[in-house]
Amino acid sequence: MTARPPLWRDLRVIRAAAQVAALVAVGLLLYVLWFNLTNNLRRLGITTGFDFLDLPSGVNVADNPISPGAPLRRTLLVGIKNTFALVVVGIPLLTVIGVLVGVARLSTNWLVAKAAAIYVETLRNIPPLLVIFFVFFAVILQLPPPRTPLVFGGLVVSNLRITVPWVETGPGADLYGWALVGGLLVAGGVAWWRTRVYERTGRPHHRVLWAISILGVVAVAGWFLLDGPIRPSLPVVDGQRVSGGFSGLGAYYAMLSALVLYTASHVAEIVRGSILAVPKGQTEAALALALSPFQRLRHVILPQAMRIAIPPIISQYLNYTKNTSLGIAVGYAEITLIVFQAIGNGRPAPQSILLLMGAYLVFSLTISALVNYLNRRLRYVTN
Repeated sequence: MTARPPLWRDLRVIRAAAQVAALVAVGLLLYVLWFNLTNNLRRLGITTGFDFLDLPSGVNVADNPISPGAPLRRTLLVGIKNTFALVVVGIPLLTVIGVLVGVARLSTNWLVAKAAAIYVETLRNIPPLLVIFFVFFAVILQLPPPRTPLVFGGLVVSNLRITVPWVETGPGADLYGWALVGGLLVAGGVAWWRTRVYERTGRPHHRVLWAISILGVVAVAGWFLLDGPIRPSLPVVDGQRVSGGFSGLGAYYAMLSALVLYTASHVAEIVRGSILAVPKGQTEAALALALSPFQRLRHVILPQAMRIAIPPIISQYLNYTKNTSLGIAVGYAEITLIVFQAIGNGRPAPQSILLLMGAYLVFSLTISALVNYLNRRLRYVTN
């Protein structure tokens, strides 16, 4: 039987002792930082609580009726909503553009491949702040002034705001919304059932067609039964006033387009590399089955490539979300701008910055959780 080494030479004991020492060192560091912070705040007469959230914000939010006298917590919610508006619209857009450009980079058409390469290599190597400045100052601010807006195709465009067609709600809109949610759940259940049928019998599942048909029937029937609770709303110009439609400040569209185009260039490179990482034997097998180029891409190459691409794409989603804080440079009232203005109005900086960090942490963790769930589902489907 091998003799056990002394404690000071036992690797397991040494590793455990090193981990304990590291934890103690980190704890001491955090204690020192917290002690210094609380002492300095106390010396300056700054409270360490969050009661300041009930005080007036003193912040003017463009394109929002909330007043500077409203509590800071309400103004922060407006900033979070504006940040969310960039995230929820931008991430699907940059994903579609990134995938299309990434596939185009591998096109056999010389012009398409070179155009995609120029787009990627240009935007990918420019700081996002410069892209935002270019779109805002060289594009948005060069549009016609609000008194003489450009009107075409249902759009009303000026250098202050851009109004697009939207929908307006009427009586029964809430009930119609719940009906759509119910139809979506039923469609998801039917898609799951068709998938099980395919796995059991091998018959074509047509789950997407089934799901879309069910959701369409619910949407159309509910719309007629509730006497049109949702109707299209087109922008109408009356002098310098625009009514109807969905109106957004030029700063929002500048941020959205600049960050989407910038982040999509990184996603395109990830998609291109992931497609190249798919074994060539998969393409050869698809050719042997006489699949068309689109069928090869749709059913064989992209599903396997996306299993490789999704983890780094998550990082680009998080970068996009964090880059929304650059809206402060063009005056877009997202959460960072509101927090910095509140600090400038005398609100305590440590707690305000802590709230700002927490907001971005919630955004990032939520996005990561959703995309990781999608990644697990994709691995299950393609296995």
